[in-house]
Amino acid sequence: MDTKHCALDGWVDAIPVPGPRDTVTFTLVVRPADIDTLDDDAPDTVVTCTSGDPRITHELLNGIQPGDLLRATGTLVQPPTPGEPARLTVDALEVLDTALVPVLREMVLDRYGDYVVIFDADTDTVPVFTAHGTWVGLADNPDAIATLIDIHERVNGGDA
Repeated sequence: MDTKHCALDGWVDAIPVPGPRDTVTFTLVVRPADIDTLDDDAPDTVVTCTSGDPRITHELLNGIQPGDLLRATGTLVQPPTPGEPARLTVDALEVLDTALVPVLREMVLDRYGDYVVIFDADTDTVPVFTAHGTWVGLADNPDAIATLIDIHERVNGGDA
């Protein structure tokens, strides 16, 4: 597998998603520096990024929104199959520019102290995570969020 340490500048395509073992995954849309020399219909490069660094995870889950321009530095792994996105394991992150207006329309993130919930207009269920990205559970409806958080705190000793 071909790997390379590099820095990529790109726009966040969607809300970063918490992953297993306190990681976070997000997608960058990267355009080449020589974009003016390419055809108008040339596809953008999509890179799937992952990080387990607690500072980066916190920033991605709390301060980044779709449309933000980031510089992600880390180890790039070329996909084993053509057509699949490349993967970047991020060890440094810099916000170059922020989106002017939040582009969240169908889903809304909200904070409950040390917890993050995702409201989706298409469903009553509400995913709940800690602010560090640890999965807490799926509340059956918005009224059940507090109960789910209370159970999580009792089981885990009150630490989010």
